[in-house]
This record gives sequence, C-alpha cells and structure tokens, in this order.
Amino acid sequence: MELWQEMIRESIHSVDQLVERFGLDRDVAQRLDKFFQARINPYYLSLIRYPGDPIWKQCVPDEIELEDIDAAEDPLAEEDMSPVPNIVHRYPDRALFLTTSQCGLYCRFCTRKRKVGDSTKISMRNLESAFKYLEEHSEISDVILSGGDPLMLTDAMLEKILIRLREIKHIQVIRLGTKMPCVLPQRITPKLVGMLRKYHPIYVNTHFNHPWEITEESTNACGMLADAGIPVGNQAVLMKGVNDDAETIKDLMKKLLAIRVRPYYLYQADLTKGANHFRTPLRVGLEIMDKLRGHISGLAVPQYVIDAPGGGGKIPILPEYIIARSEDKIILRNFKYNLYEYPDVKEENQLTDRSHFLRKNGKTLKSKNLPKYLKLPILNS
Repeated sequence: MELWQEMIRESIHSVDQLVERFGLDRDVAQRLDKFFQARINPYYLSLIRYPGDPIWKQCVPDEIELEDIDAAEDPLAEEDMSPVPNIVHRYPDRALFLTTSQCGLYCRFCTRKRKVGDSTKISMRNLESAFKYLEEHSEISDVILSGGDPLMLTDAMLEKILIRLREIKHIQVIRLGTKMPCVLPQRITPKLVGMLRKYHPIYVNTHFNHPWEITEESTNACGMLADAGIPVGNQAVLMKGVNDDAETIKDLMKKLLAIRVRPYYLYQADLTKGANHFRTPLRVGLEIMDKLRGHISGLAVPQYVIDAPGGGGKIPILPEYIIARSEDKIILRNFKYNLYEYPDVKEENQLTDRSHFLRKNGKTLKSKNLPKYLKLPILNS
C-alpha cells in the first residue's frame, strides 16, 4: 500500500472521531454524517492552525450546514446533461467524465455532494457506456476526468482509462480535475507522473483556495507535474471566511505562480445545499478582481465566473472598464481609474451594435434584455 492510501485509511470520517476531535455534539455529528459524510486526511488536518480558520472551515462539518439546505440537489443541472452514466456533456466540444465517487478530502462546499462518497452514484461499472458515447461523438475533442477525484484511482486503473481515451482519435486533450496536489500531495509520485507523461497532451486543473494550502509538499507535487510537461491550472472558489478579501486572493495567486500553477478560474460559490453560508455578494468578487488587474501580473489574474444555475455554464463577470461609447470611440478607465479615449474602427454600412447583436441572436431578445455593454451612455461625437 502506498503512503497516500495509508493516509486515506487514517482519515477522520466517523461520528465518534468528529465528536472526539472537534467537540461536535453527538446528535449534530450524526445528522451531519447523514447529510454529507466527512473525510479529513492527516495531511490536510495538519494545516489547521486554530478552530474556525480558513482550512478548518473547508473540511470540518458545521451545524450551520443543517440550517442551510434550501437549494437544488443538482444546482448545475448535470443530470439533465448526462446522456449516459458517468458523462456530462454541456459544451459542444468538451465532456466531463466522472470516474469515481471518492475524494482525498470531502470539501464542505462540494457542489456534487449528492454523488460524492456514494459508489452507487458514480460507478465504474458504467465506464463502457461512457467510452462508447465518447467514441460516437466526434465533436468531443476535450475530456475532463473528474468525480470524485480521478487520482483516487490506482495508477493501473487510471492508465486503463487513459489508454482507452487515447484510442479515440478525435479526443485531443485529456484533463484531470483533481484536488490531490492541494489536499493530499503525497498522491503525486514519480511513478504516477511517469505514467501520465506517456499520454500527452495531459493537463491538470487543481484546486487551492487559500495561501496556507501552499506548502513544501504541495510545491513539490506541482513541480513534479510541471517537470513532466503537464501544465497545471487552478480553480478557486470565493468563500466567506476563507478567502473573501483581496489581499488573501492576491497572495494566493502570486504563490500559485511561484509553484508553476497558473490561476485559471475564481468561482462565485454555487447554490449548493449546506453551503449557502460560504456565499459572498457579487460586489465582493468584483472588488477583488478590480484590485488584481493591473496590480499583479496578468498571469496571476484568474477569470471570475459564475457557473450558471440550471446548467448555463461558466459566465465571466468583470468590473466595468468601458465607461461610455459612441459609434467611433470608447472611453476606458484603467486600474488607477484614469480615463482614456480609444478610437474605434468604423466599417462601411456597419450595423449599429444593438441591431447587429439582435440580428445575430434572434428577435426574441428584447431591448431590455440587451447586454449591459450595449446599454452604455452614448457619447456625442
């Protein structure tokens, strides 16, 4: 048995352990266990500095979760976009491939807690139908292995999946969506990365939410992946009491770059059962983004997105940089709030922005529903 597997075995997960280690009332602990079980491995547990700190909040069950369940079981409508078990096909050229129900840590804000931890909900018995679907849909060029966490699979099982995917000629890119570099970096071994590099192009999207998660161990794990030619990106979730201030996010993004992890997304927290207490006002995220752009390297600035409820997909949210526009110019502001005029290019017989947008998107889109940038004040030329 490998070290990471031993650490999974030693994880805090039972009601007795929650009561003894974190002082939870037994009745509360039992109700929380029924709602969404706990798994806190020894490595991630060691990162907690004091009760209620940003690490604690992400992994230790809290009674507030039981008062906060007024949300859909499937907030992103993944089941509606699952043509066969284990596959979610939302975007034209990409598919999500759920490979396991298990994770190295069960995050209290998990948006897939209806499935995670339950092997009957994400079963490896259904892999063949998933492969068949991918084979039949030549428009899919990008497959994201997720779950659960695909690195909970053994190297041998994961390689079997990669071999099958590489036999499908129209699949160009394989991505691994994994928290292991953050929550259990011992999983990233020379043997694992040696296997992965045989199936390039392989990308990893990982999930650091706070600077304290960047340790010597996680730095080494990310370095091993980068040295194997595997680009690593980070998807963080903006959460109240965890990272909802600009200095924390700025520190996190700069430290990610330093360990060769490219900030990719900063998510507005999903409308998830038991996790509403993590949500922040949109204003908070926009203010954070406003304090990143221009103040730190563009490499360190993630896209701030909302994964739209009901399956609308990821929608970028940006601070307002265009102040006003006319047919031949726009007024912009920079990160210092200085204003600049930029002349636009006029095309012969060019449609106005409004009519062009309506023509492309159909007559059903009424003026009141136009994008905000098409409703900006019109300047006098």
